[in-house]
Amino acid sequence: MHLLAATPGSVDDGKEPVDLSQTPSDVIFISAADTELAALSTARSEMSDPPGLRLASMMHLQHPMSVDLHIESCASKAKLVVARVLGGVGYWKYGFEQYAARLSDAGVTFAALPGDDKPDLELRQFSTISDKDYDALWAYLVEGGPKNSVNFLHYCNFIIDQANKPQAAEPLLRAGVYWPGAGISDIISAQEKWVKGAPVVPLIFYRALVQGAGLNPINRMVKAMLRSGINPLPVFVASLKDPISVATLDQLFRSAAPAVILNCTSFAVGNPHGDGSPDNPLTLPSACKAPVFQVVLSASTEKDWESGLNGLSARDIAMNVALPEVDGRILSRAVSFKGEAFFDEATECPIATYKARGDRISFVAALTSNWAKLRRTSASERQVALVLANYPNKDGRLANGVGLDTPESAIYILKCLQEAGYNVKDLPKDSADLMARIMAGPTNWLTDRTDRSGGKTLSLANYLKHYQTLPYTLRTQIEDRWGDPCLDPFLEPKTGTAEGGFKLSILEFGNVTLGLQPARGYNIDPTETYHSPDLAPPHNYLAFYFWFRHSQGAHAIVHLGKHGNLEWLPGKAVALSEECLPEAILGPLPHIYPFIVNDPGEGTQAKRRSQAVIIDHLTPPMSRAETYGPLRDLEALVDEYYEAAGIDPRRIDYLRREILSLTTTTGLDEDIGFQGEETGDLAKLDAYLCDLKEAQIRDGLHIFGKTPEGIQLRDLTIALARIPRGSGKEGDASLLRAMADDLSLSFDPLDCDLAGSWQDHKPEALASVSDDIWRSNGDTVERLELLAQNLMGGTIQAPGPKSAMVINHINNNITPKLAACGPSEIKGLLNALAGEFVYPGPSGAPTRGRLDVLPTGRNFYSVDSRAIPTPTAWALGWKSANLLIDKHLQDHGDWPRSLLLTAWGTANMRTGGDDIAQCLALMGVKPQWDSANRRVTGFEIIPASALGRPRVDVTLRISGFFRDAFPGLIDLVDSAARAVFALDEPSNLNPAKGNGSGARVYGSKPGAYGAGLQALIDERIWDTQADFGAAYLEWGSYAYGKGRTGNQDRKGFETRLGQVEAIVQNQDNREHDLLDSDDYYQFEGGAAAAITSLQGQARPIYHNDHSRPERPVIRTLDDEMARVIRSRVLNPKWINGVKRHGYKGAFEIAATVDYMFAFAATTGAVKSHHFDAVEATFLEDDDNRNFIASTNAPALREIAERLQESIDRGLWHPRSNSARARIAELLPKS
Repeated sequence: MHLLAATPGSVDDGKEPVDLSQTPSDVIFISAADTELAALSTARSEMSDPPGLRLASMMHLQHPMSVDLHIESCASKAKLVVARVLGGVGYWKYGFEQYAARLSDAGVTFAALPGDDKPDLELRQFSTISDKDYDALWAYLVEGGPKNSVNFLHYCNFIIDQANKPQAAEPLLRAGVYWPGAGISDIISAQEKWVKGAPVVPLIFYRALVQGAGLNPINRMVKAMLRSGINPLPVFVASLKDPISVATLDQLFRSAAPAVILNCTSFAVGNPHGDGSPDNPLTLPSACKAPVFQVVLSASTEKDWESGLNGLSARDIAMNVALPEVDGRILSRAVSFKGEAFFDEATECPIATYKARGDRISFVAALTSNWAKLRRTSASERQVALVLANYPNKDGRLANGVGLDTPESAIYILKCLQEAGYNVKDLPKDSADLMARIMAGPTNWLTDRTDRSGGKTLSLANYLKHYQTLPYTLRTQIEDRWGDPCLDPFLEPKTGTAEGGFKLSILEFGNVTLGLQPARGYNIDPTETYHSPDLAPPHNYLAFYFWFRHSQGAHAIVHLGKHGNLEWLPGKAVALSEECLPEAILGPLPHIYPFIVNDPGEGTQAKRRSQAVIIDHLTPPMSRAETYGPLRDLEALVDEYYEAAGIDPRRIDYLRREILSLTTTTGLDEDIGFQGEETGDLAKLDAYLCDLKEAQIRDGLHIFGKTPEGIQLRDLTIALARIPRGSGKEGDASLLRAMADDLSLSFDPLDCDLAGSWQDHKPEALASVSDDIWRSNGDTVERLELLAQNLMGGTIQAPGPKSAMVINHINNNITPKLAACGPSEIKGLLNALAGEFVYPGPSGAPTRGRLDVLPTGRNFYSVDSRAIPTPTAWALGWKSANLLIDKHLQDHGDWPRSLLLTAWGTANMRTGGDDIAQCLALMGVKPQWDSANRRVTGFEIIPASALGRPRVDVTLRISGFFRDAFPGLIDLVDSAARAVFALDEPSNLNPAKGNGSGARVYGSKPGAYGAGLQALIDERIWDTQADFGAAYLEWGSYAYGKGRTGNQDRKGFETRLGQVEAIVQNQDNREHDLLDSDDYYQFEGGAAAAITSLQGQARPIYHNDHSRPERPVIRTLDDEMARVIRSRVLNPKWINGVKRHGYKGAFEIAATVDYMFAFAATTGAVKSHHFDAVEATFLEDDDNRNFIASTNAPALREIAERLQESIDRGLWHPRSNSARARIAELLPKS
């Protein structure tokens, strides 16, 4: 195995072994803190009689081989080994265990000291020095400073040969003010350097930097802040949890009220599990609600940062990005990196130091200054920009926002701003008026853009003035693709009466403007989708943001709703540079982003790549699908059939014919999979109808700042209480289960055969809620749902003590939380626009038992990536993997040997790693966790004999955000796959052996995102299914894992897909479905097209339901598609719900038709009878067609065009000529 030479400050993450090449010496000192190593190196050089000393960075002792080699060649020959273990044994498990055991065997004295000032009993127990010596050594390091460092080494001499014992450690201030050139100082001395009236900004950093001379970035930051008109207050602390440090900060904040706070310390005061934490000193009342920015002092080298697109190492992301988000800190930039100051020959250790990066320091200073300016500007003077997303680039799909009535939300926000004292003028009277004004001006629709007036214009001269300030390499990238700015199709040429310039979709309402975000560029040249996953945006895109920043002079920008495209532009994943497009375009502008609470991944992308403060908002109201139209008719016929069974044979024959006729007419026979066997087919139909009724669907959209009311609030509340929450006991129990228990019903309403005959008693409480036939388990569940509605209405009492506890919990917990959502969302937005701190909160799907995400209106955070997959996710993943294998075996008669599994970052953040757990379970691998900190420490391979089945060779296709957020999980899966491949097992039990070595993790090109199919569908630039496969392969053929950092490997990806026997996609909640997002068809459809093209045959696609963690359901894509179309798309309940939302409601209908078409094109999962039903529902039905035409006429045209394209491409063969005629009437006349 290749051994890397040690590089100072670089973190190898255990991927490769490092040979420290150290010779033996008396004392070995190991630490993860480079400042500590530097301090001891300096101390040794100043001593007249130093001990023989070797210094080693723990970061170079992560790989087992590195540990073994260092113990064998150096540590086992020492007299004393001291290791400072930050975070406890779990952070250095293998190293700690090996040093403790092997040094004990070698008779070498070992002291394992905590890396901070918190006692650690486990470390002390395995140390082999006296408690007195242990405490003395620890005290020197905790106090730090030059004198204590020298005395630490003297004490090591004392332990070795009983030389003169040095004096005890001298206390160094645990917290205090520092000033460049003066050292430890006080606030009065700092104030002497301040400018009167300038905003005060504390700069908080670790005391270790003072102890170890790592102050270069702090000194540079102070100078930059002074140049930016800020009064800096540099403060060193032991930690943000240290009581003395907390008290010091509180006192300093009281003396000088902060406008903004910059924090350079790592980790978080709180924790992502939400199970208790000390008070955060940065949010004490004395902090004056100042926003807190995380400033990263990176442990990586500047060279690695410059040359790579990851931005930061996995360790840096965890310590300096993900965990600080738990405290509500806003990520700024990495301002310094580790570099080798010198190689210390005496200690045989490269000594690292922090090196500040000037342009990053300047950016953070400018960002800080802008937030301070926002805070100090009165509401009446604040300039605010609201931005609405638009994709696809059609006029029927303006103001995109998942689950959000974006136009109505924008109107409500404008009104709230006006009431809060903002200068808001000429308000649209309603959302319809707003959308009419937007469509009257220039949108992203290129066809008739020149015929429209309105909007704002940025002159070419003004554009060039700002464009020329961008880095040369970035300008070259843009011009190489798009040419000179004067060639941009959105640029209007100069005329005799007009100056000309970029026509921008921007409306002005006093000091608040509203703009339609420009397209990424694929609409200008759709062919770029085939070969440019990292396409730079065109000039008009830059012009749009330049106008806000420089022409309007916006103090803050608000992107409204999930999600725009700015944060997905090419560049580093995190810790951006000036050449990263999100930074170049947005600049150091305060950025606020209302975002749906159940999507932590894509919201986190905005936080990390565009310095966004998230204001999370509620999901749409949820409700039972119930039944309607032909489904209700069929249900009545089936009930009548079973009642007549054995009583009236002639009636049964008639009913059978009616049932078969209606199922054939509606295509239900094909969806259900009738096989011509009467009893079995009718049982399938009965179960299918029951299942559709109990499906959860959305009833309308959320309006930002407003809590649902009436029936929507009632049904949402029941949806939240339907499944267990928290402990699952007493008030947290399932409402339906509690009622069933109180009524002594001997079944589980959340896990039963819905079509099974009801054999239990029929209590009056349920009998009285409906006059319908009560025949099946499903009927009982429905009656429990109706009883729950009555309970929520307060018209009846709970049927017993268990349901009474749940109702009490609803009234005292769930209802108040829901009521607070709307007001809290507006308050969060107004607080952010006032330059104030927005409190953090967890993220996730509320209907999956995550009531801790309520109330909304907070700056959500995600997860500790090192704790994924969680034990809970493993339990689900294991169960789902086995159910998947069983279904495949049952349906196809053989074990699945090779699968393609899609893993999205946002889903794994939301669930704690369901997909990764399932992936490992399929391989026959189980994660291992540290019991103390819940983090994954490794894995164990389950023996084939215990597994009881062949392993599955899994290829993981990860999303771009997954790549950015979870480098550790990539390593975990890759390591597990390589370990499984290395097993001495036959290929019939271990298919990977037969499939060959190579990468098992593939994803987007570094810096790029997506799967590449959207532009093909939107711009209609495909001919056959193979085109989708080609795009999928082009965009996803970048290999990740050991020795692979996004290397293009088209051949390897094709090899993997050529072996795949099935495609797997998991869906973890029902707050959305597969016809709500282009991501599903891009990943599932792209994979299906690629595999069909490579293998010459279609493979099964599984779209699994993980919305109930205790009960995963395995479905084929065809099954899931039919289920969604019938339970939601054709359902009058859903249709009437979106009708309440005007333009955006029609948008939702058009989007659904678009995604249906895309699935039909890529997978064939949407059948001809589905198109028949959709056309009948939305075009033949006068009320629905008129609604779309009156609220969003472009959407009606787009629906007709998409249906016509379905006919033209042979995806749909309409049953009636009248359908063709209706579509033709709606198409533009040529």
